[in-house]
Amino acid sequence: MWKRLKAGLARLRGDAGMSTSEYAMGTLAACAFAAVLYKIVTSDAVSGRLESVIGRALDAPF
Repeated sequence: MWKRLKAGLARLRGDAGMSTSEYAMGTLAACAFAAVLYKIVTSDAVSGRLESVIGRALDAPF
């Protein structure tokens, strides 16, 4: 009886974790997202805005 119960529970659990191909796709997606984010942050418009915000924050009176 216990063997059948264990086998039934194992069948319900399914796969645990990701396979190697899923890790590869996740890593590829993370790298692509990082590249796009880097391009956005280093663009002239965003870079100028960030410098402006940081400059105002440093010049703020305490």
